[in-house]
Amino acid sequence: MNYPSLRELSSAFILFILTATLVFASRYSRLYSSEAVVAEQETVLLLENRFETEDLTQAFDSLGVRYNPEELLWAASVLGWKRYRAGRYVITGGVSYEDLLSRMAKGIQDPVRVVVHSGIDIPRFSERLSNQMQADSLSFSAQFTDSSSVAVQAGISGGQLFGRMLPNTYQFYWTSPAEQTVRRIYNEFERQVAEPFSEEIDASPFTLNEIITLASIVEWEARLPEEKPRISGLYINRLNRNMLLQADPTVLYALGERRRLLFEDYRYDHPYNTYLNPGLPPGPISNPDKASIRAVLEPEEHDYLFMVAKPDGSHEFNRTFEEHKRSSENWRSWLREQYRIKREMEEKGALPGN
Repeated sequence: MNYPSLRELSSAFILFILTATLVFASRYSRLYSSEAVVAEQETVLLLENRFETEDLTQAFDSLGVRYNPEELLWAASVLGWKRYRAGRYVITGGVSYEDLLSRMAKGIQDPVRVVVHSGIDIPRFSERLSNQMQADSLSFSAQFTDSSSVAVQAGISGGQLFGRMLPNTYQFYWTSPAEQTVRRIYNEFERQVAEPFSEEIDASPFTLNEIITLASIVEWEARLPEEKPRISGLYINRLNRNMLLQADPTVLYALGERRRLLFEDYRYDHPYNTYLNPGLPPGPISNPDKASIRAVLEPEEHDYLFMVAKPDGSHEFNRTFEEHKRSSENWRSWLREQYRIKREMEEKGALPGN
C-alpha cells in the first residue's frame, strides 16, 4: 500500500488553505462590497411595517436600485437577519449588504429634515408634518386639543400649545409618533424662548400666553420683519387706551380663511373677532417666530394707533383717526385705479385681432 509522501500532503494542505481563503475572500467581498446595492441618486426607502427579507426585493425593485436578488437573500441568511424594522432609510450611491441590512434590522434610521414655518394654523401644520412623517394629519391635530397629554402636562390649552410650535428646522425619525414630535417642538420653545427670555417675560405687563397671542397677531400682520416692533407697539397702545384691537388677522382666523375682508366680515360674531370683542383674543391665531415674540417684549415706543396695509406689504402708520381715514382713502383710490387699468387691459386683450 502506497501512502502519500510528506511533500504530497503538504501540497494538498496548501491547496486546501488557498481554496478556503479564496472562498472566504469571495464571500467577504460580496458581504462587504460597497457596490452590493447601488442607487444612481439619493433614494429613500420607507418601510411602513416590519419587513422580511423576501419583501425587501419588491421594495428595491420599486425604487429602481441595482442589486442581485439571489445574493441579497444569501447575504441576509449569512448575516442572520430575517426581519427589518419600520423606518426611513437612505441609499446614496453604493452600499454593502452588511451596512444596509444591519441598519434596517436594528432600526437605525436616517432622520428626516422637517421645517416648521411661522404664521400657519393647526390644519396646515398637521398636513405638512404628515407629508414628511409616518403619522397622519389627524394624529398631529389631535395634539392641540385641551385634553392632549402634552397640553395637560404643560398646563396649557391646546391652542396655547400650538402657539408654542416654534418655527425652526428640526430632525426627526420618520416613525416618531405625533405626540413625541409635538413634545419635542414644545421643549425647543421652552429652551429657546421661555428660559432665555424669562426676565423680559416677568417684567412684561402681559402673561406668557398673552405675549404669544399678541405675537401671533403681529406674525400674521407683518410681512416685513423690521415692522414687527412698530406693529406690536401700535397694538399695545390701543390696549393701553382701552380701544378695540381691531386686528384684521383675528377676523380672518375667525372666518377660517385668508382673503380680502369684506365689510360684513367685521360683524362676524366670533370670540376671536377683535372688532367686536375688547382685549386680546382667547388664544394665539398662529405660531409666531422669535422675532415676533421679541417685538412684543421690546415694542417700539411711539404714538401710532392706526395703520393701513400698502401694496408692497408694508404699512402706513397714523396717530389720529383723521390721518387714518385719509391714508385709507388714498390707498382705496389707488386700488380702484389699478382695477380700472386691469379691466381696460383685459377688454383690449379680448378685442378681435389683439
